[in-house]
Order: sequence, then C-alpha cells, then structure tokens
Amino acid sequence: MTRVGVLASGSGSNFQALVDGLNVEGSPAKVVVLICNVPGARAIERAALVNVPAVLMQPEKWPTREAFDVALADELGRHGVELVCLAGWMRLVGPAFLSRYPGAVLNVHPALLPSFPGLHAPRQALARGAKVTGCTVHFVDEGTDTGPIIAQAPVPVLPGDGIAELTARIQREEHRLYPAVVRAIAEGKVRLDGHAVHLTEALA
Repeated sequence: MTRVGVLASGSGSNFQALVDGLNVEGSPAKVVVLICNVPGARAIERAALVNVPAVLMQPEKWPTREAFDVALADELGRHGVELVCLAGWMRLVGPAFLSRYPGAVLNVHPALLPSFPGLHAPRQALARGAKVTGCTVHFVDEGTDTGPIIAQAPVPVLPGDGIAELTARIQREEHRLYPAVVRAIAEGKVRLDGHAVHLTEALA
C-alpha cells in the first residue's frame, strides 16, 4: 500500500476528497499525514475528523526556504510517506524537497494546463473568455505548474458564470480526478518517460 502525505494551506477540500477516495478497504493507497503551513486552516479540522495526523509547519520558523523544504521532507519521512500530494499548498516546493521525492510529488491545478497557470486560474479563464476550462493533475517540477501532465478533466464555462460558480464546478472534477490518479499510480498504471506520462489503463 502506498503511503500518501498531503500538503494543504486552506480549506482542505481536496485533502478530504483524497481521504474519502483512498482511505477505504481495498485501496492501494492511504493518506497517512496532513501537513499544513497556515494556523487555523480548515484542513487541520478536517484531518482531526477523519483521524489523520496533522502537523503545522510555518515556514517563517526556518531561516531559509531550503531549510524549510528539508524539514518538510524530513517530517514526511517520519510518517513513511512515499507519494506527496499538494492540495491547495500555497508555496512552491524547491529542489531540496523535490530531490527527496523524485517523480513522487503531485499537484492538482484548476485549469487545463498549460493554459492559465499560477494563481486565480478560474478568474483567468473568465477574463479571457474561455468556453472550456477544467482541472489538471500533474507531476511537480521546479517551475510553476510546468510538470508532466498525468490527467485532465474538462469543465464548460457557462453563460453567467462567476468565479464562485465556475470554481465549484471545477472542484467537483478535481475531487473525482485526484484520487483516481493516486490510485492509478499506486497500482503501477502510470509511467513517466521524460516529460511524457503514459497510462497503461484508463482511470477508474
């Protein structure tokens, strides 16, 4: 069974979706720890409700970004984490962290990358008049939303959509797609070849 660590900074809705989708009988993966960098974030409350250990790590308590990244990897290691899922983690992870988890750090982004990378992707989609947006699960590299794409789900932009309506529709797809990708990785169905990702079987 693949041991999954989740990094979150906010409400934790994708953390909840990962727990709901993975921490069930017969699952090939299990969420074993949440790490949060924001005191009082709702993600911490969610972790307590589902009996997943939660660790608060505030970056300002470390002298450098690299020192924090090393400490972050160390903490995940103490929980035996093999696969890391960013779930609304509002920090870039640097080479000191990625080198400890090569090819084993995932992120979910609320757009069809490479369109609308970075912050406020639904707002970007509305501002550009996009007719279709969606979500992307990808491997994390040192860039901003530039890692190899594993899977995507389209979401229509409907007439009259505001940011809240579009974001909610995207999040429903994120909550479905992210656990499915983690399960596929845990089952050995995902192969990374340079910047290309191959799925040996369709996502469940």
